[in-house]
Amino acid sequence: MDLQTRKISFIQEFLRLQNEEIISGLEKVLRRGKAALYEESLNPMILEQFDDEIDLALEESKEDKTITVAALKSKIEKWA
Repeated sequence: MDLQTRKISFIQEFLRLQNEEIISGLEKVLRRGKAALYEESLNPMILEQFDDEIDLALEESKEDKTITVAALKSKIEKWA
């Protein structure tokens, strides 16, 4: 059975469920699995890159190239 067929079969079985505890358990397993996959894909920053990022942030701060938290929140609200 290929992956697509397995997913369809799983969804069909899931839709037949009437037990909220089982559904909650499956949701938790899905969230944990997705989080684990995401964490595996992360690559730590090397120290030199980290130092460069800090230097850049300090330069931008000195040159007043920053925005306030309130301004950032306002911009984010306009995205949706």
